[in-house]
Amino acid sequence: MGGFDCDVLVVGLGPVGAVLTALLAQRGVRVIALEKDARPYPLPRAVHFDHEIMRIFQQLGVADQMRRHARDLPDYEFRSADGRVLLNLRPPRETPSGWSGGYMFHQPSLEGVLRERLAALPSADIRLGQRFDALTQDADGVTASVTTPTGSVAIRARYLVGCDGASSAVREAIGGGLDDYQFDEPWLVVDVKVGAGGRAPEINIQLCDPARPTTCVLSGPGRHRWEFMLLPGESAEAMLDDAVVRGLIGPWDCGPVQIERKAVYRFHGLVARRWRAGRVLIAGDAAHQTPPFAGQGMCAGIRDAANLAWKLDAILRGTAADALLETYQAEREPHVRAAIELAIGMGRVVCTLDPAAAAQRDAAMLAAQSGGAPALPPMTASPFATGCLLAGSPGAGELFPQPTAGEGSARLRMDDRLGEDAWLIARARAGEDVAGVRVADIDAEDLAPFRAALLAWLDRRQVDAVLVRPDRYVFGAGAPGALLSAWQASLR
Repeated sequence: MGGFDCDVLVVGLGPVGAVLTALLAQRGVRVIALEKDARPYPLPRAVHFDHEIMRIFQQLGVADQMRRHARDLPDYEFRSADGRVLLNLRPPRETPSGWSGGYMFHQPSLEGVLRERLAALPSADIRLGQRFDALTQDADGVTASVTTPTGSVAIRARYLVGCDGASSAVREAIGGGLDDYQFDEPWLVVDVKVGAGGRAPEINIQLCDPARPTTCVLSGPGRHRWEFMLLPGESAEAMLDDAVVRGLIGPWDCGPVQIERKAVYRFHGLVARRWRAGRVLIAGDAAHQTPPFAGQGMCAGIRDAANLAWKLDAILRGTAADALLETYQAEREPHVRAAIELAIGMGRVVCTLDPAAAAQRDAAMLAAQSGGAPALPPMTASPFATGCLLAGSPGAGELFPQPTAGEGSARLRMDDRLGEDAWLIARARAGEDVAGVRVADIDAEDLAPFRAALLAWLDRRQVDAVLVRPDRYVFGAGAPGALLSAWQASLR
């Protein structure tokens, strides 16, 4: 079958689908993106993204716009019922991405920025109010059955990616299945606008109170979120009553607030067993779901999008074989599972309802704090252990740092100088650019502001060059010619 309508069909236009569509279309890939809702969801859901996600927004040219709808991540305190600080997680002062450690944001505003970016990309065809129903695939492509406002249509694509959320129809279509971590807790989520003179806390708080475990965190500018664990016997319907909600918020003494959203969610950890079937893949909540305690739900999905975008682009351009997609789940699933397990570990700390068990937990966490031992594992991702990388070479699988120079609006960021291809950065000129690879020596004029940081990275690993993938993870480090050869062999 021929007659392709697009190269990639993206199902779902939440943040993950929008980022994937934009990354592909920015590279010239022809994308159709379907979204069953005619308008963006108007209320906040996710409230946190980290430095690596801001680096991806930078790649899309929208970091400054995102910054206007976000606040820098504050301290994150776990407190006992009587107010003692059991654990204080401070955001890192420096990150490999060259951005702040994290941001608290307003999701509808973020999605608005992404939609504006998509509207400026000629290769992106956005179709709202259209529902994916089913698919068939063959050796050359995928045909999707889609319901539109005027009837049913078929869309033919070379690849299809389901970014269609927790109840993903695409995941069902490929038999993705789900592994369940057996963590399932109902919580009331309340988002508010803080009025003039409001006194909402300026840090993020987990109140580990067995009488009512509670989360209190910043959202976008002028907004705040509370999450209240439902206790045994409480119904979602009763908890959503305005009087109940205001009674729960009242003791925080925050002054006038306007309730924007209230909903009861079940916090759980799930991972699809199968993220790819032939030319069909899934990403974001379609592939994995996490409790919110580590703030990694949307972040994990956007990392999926960045991992998939460059691989699909390379395959469609003919510089990589289709088998490259086998590295997608192999690379992303361990990261995802580590984040989910960290979030569940945090959740089990917070969700303790037995007063005696809570007292033991508090004592253990206070003892760990006074002894200098971490009460929770560090919130840092391990390097890829397998996938598209030169296994065993220094730095392989790590996120490559983005050096910066200058301050404020004059700040320079290295990614902007080198572009979105893969990079071969070497101590000396290593030849001309090759297909999909920017070859740069450290003495080049455009790298002058970042030279010291790059030399330091190479010196620490005692290598002459590093090859960085388009998603800014290290393929490998060593001799320039050997890296290029290994990169091309790995793609094919």
